[in-house]
Amino acid sequence: MNWIVFDYGDVLSKPSQARPDLAAAMGAPLPEFEKAYWDHRLPYDAGSTPLEYWQTVGKALGVPVDEALSAELTRIDVEGWAHLEPAAQALVEALSEAGASLALLSNAPAVFGEWVRAQEWVRHFRVTLFSGDVRCVKPDAKIFRLLLDELGAEPADCLFFDDRPSNVDGARAAGLKAQVWNGADAAQAWLS
Repeated sequence: MNWIVFDYGDVLSKPSQARPDLAAAMGAPLPEFEKAYWDHRLPYDAGSTPLEYWQTVGKALGVPVDEALSAELTRIDVEGWAHLEPAAQALVEALSEAGASLALLSNAPAVFGEWVRAQEWVRHFRVTLFSGDVRCVKPDAKIFRLLLDELGAEPADCLFFDDRPSNVDGARAAGLKAQVWNGADAAQAWLS
């Protein structure tokens, strides 16, 4: 069986527009907030809790974060990543209707994985794997091995799309076919 595996953020989803709202919720200037948001993101994507993540971001910004603020920041953050790119959604739906075996592999916190699995569109994916659930992130070879185990597939049976060249390189190093995502039209052309 051949699998088509998609990343989520900036592939299936539109880029998040939530960072100004997150910065405002923390009372922090946007440039400093964005630096802290990304500088401390990897451990969150690798399985730390929302409270641990937002407290780490808060510490970098000199802003105390309690459970209530953490919950609000988590809500805003998830909502920011919640908007699918229409062309990508249409591609996924067309592939699914044609009988393709689709999977989702994303560097994202477990709380985001929970949100995705509650969405109606997730029915198109036979497997969803989030880094926060398995406590390792792309491009680590381990996450690609976990994916292959979950799919019951050989590396050469998988085509992986990701917007980050480092993740594409990691997939290729693990033996998967992989392409940098340049939009749904380019992916469709590549699949044809």
